[in-house]
Amino acid sequence: MLHLPSLPKAFSFLFLAGTLLSWNGKSPARPTPVQARTFAFEYTATVKDLPAQAKEADLWIPVPHSDKSQDIKDLSISSPYPYELLDAAHGNKVLHLRVLNPKPAPFSVTMKFNATRREHKNPVLMPEAGAKKEKEATDPDMQRWLQADQLVPLDDKIRLWAQEVVAKANAKTDLEKAQAIYNHVVSTVKYDKTGQGWGRGDIYYACDARRGNCTDFHAVFIGYCRAVGIPARFSIGFPLPTERGEGEVKGYHCWAEFYTKATGWVPVDASEAAKDPSRRNYFFGAHDENRVEFTRGRDLTLAPRQQGQTLNYFIYPYAEVDGKPFASVDKQFRYHDLTQAKK
Repeated sequence: MLHLPSLPKAFSFLFLAGTLLSWNGKSPARPTPVQARTFAFEYTATVKDLPAQAKEADLWIPVPHSDKSQDIKDLSISSPYPYELLDAAHGNKVLHLRVLNPKPAPFSVTMKFNATRREHKNPVLMPEAGAKKEKEATDPDMQRWLQADQLVPLDDKIRLWAQEVVAKANAKTDLEKAQAIYNHVVSTVKYDKTGQGWGRGDIYYACDARRGNCTDFHAVFIGYCRAVGIPARFSIGFPLPTERGEGEVKGYHCWAEFYTKATGWVPVDASEAAKDPSRRNYFFGAHDENRVEFTRGRDLTLAPRQQGQTLNYFIYPYAEVDGKPFASVDKQFRYHDLTQAKK
């Protein structure tokens, strides 16, 4: 089995040096204002092909939450059946409905909301004019973000590979170690959704194939950070095109954060950085405004608890019929911007 080679030491040093110059305030670059985007979002799930003899059907849909990077307002639900909004693990929110003796005919549930998403910039790595580092509330799940996921084990091999990466970069502090891991991932994994195996966030697949989508990139980043004792957490939502307007969103996007005492939580988007090398510095310390977050964490238990296995991640609708996973659920996601730049 192959593992990902690290960047040349000289390049890693120069990359880290540039970041640290900005961090200690010596960079001559002028700070830029935080960008924001306000848009309406529509999420529709359609359950179809229900068995004629079904006794019970359950449907769960992730519900976005407000936090320091996004405001969620005007949430509305259209459903032919009663539903409930519940809190789940890691601060996630869930829409759940249960239908007894469901009719075979399809039914749809539509969730609409307005969102304002702001750039998420770490105030230490990317200080803004007049901005001060805010004291962050302690994450109650901090110990969880040091533990393994089902597809991101922290075995001896993963620990060895992670230690090799930070050792070759001569990284000493947690920030330097995270920077070395980030450099390593964005430089050696290709964004490529061909073949089979990608998209599950399987760290061994990513280390063998050296390609995949955002889940695969961040499986390596998060796994290596945790393997050297740095808390790292996974978030998933939807991307929006940079161009303002309206349209359909075809699929999810995910990203990561890591924590050090010196910086607090630092946003990272390794897959976007790999797709656009000109923004590699930016995506170590920032998430842009062209996204909306729905859930955090992996190996998730819903509310009420599903009878099937924990979910690898939760962004698409999940259904069970008579206690067994049910895959015949269509989904559609649409957005339109509510504020347009003046022409």
